[in-house]
Amino acid sequence: MPDQDQDVIGVMIVEDHEFTRVGLKLSLEQASNLKVVGEASDGKEAVELANSVRPDIVIMDIELAEMNGIEATRQIRQNLPNCRIIMLTSHTSDEEIFAALGAGANGYCLKKTSSKDLLNVIRTVAGGAVWLDPGIANRVLCAYAPGAPGPTVRTKSKSGNASLSPRETEILRLVAAGLSNQQIAERLCIGLETVKTHMRHIMEKLMVSDRTEAAVKAMKQGLV
Repeated sequence: MPDQDQDVIGVMIVEDHEFTRVGLKLSLEQASNLKVVGEASDGKEAVELANSVRPDIVIMDIELAEMNGIEATRQIRQNLPNCRIIMLTSHTSDEEIFAALGAGANGYCLKKTSSKDLLNVIRTVAGGAVWLDPGIANRVLCAYAPGAPGPTVRTKSKSGNASLSPRETEILRLVAAGLSNQQIAERLCIGLETVKTHMRHIMEKLMVSDRTEAAVKAMKQGLV
């Protein structure tokens, strides 16, 4: 991922409405460290274009022709694992939210979001964090974590029972809330490397490959 203070973040926009797409492009290009490197109007075109321009961030609508945004997200993340994807949509059902996150989306943002807030979301996700619209995050946590977990949380893996320690559960809850590793370190008053070590152990135990998958699996299984 690019350094947010020095390097330009390459953004690709996937939106089927031309007026919205053009407006979004103009808005993003006002930011000094963002550059729109590509535009696509449907999911199939998005997958092909992403392979060509290799963006840092993709802003993806869900309802698209040819291939929907969730499937396009899945294919782009398979082809470009380091590419981070933000869903920008008006869809708010739990099914679509979890389908998008399960496909590899790193953020879920509603179209009512202001331009200023969207810029912050892009920078947050480019920095390695998961971001959920506050209203959605609250609904998700209420739906999948109605009560606080006990001191140790167990989840079934292919290799048997894997346990999350109280500290790992606490960190996973903050990941699901959208905090970056640095923010978690500051919140818990521990070192950044300690957070990274915990995250590595969490991903190993949950048998996932990145923080987004860990957050999604945790929320789906009611671990946080």
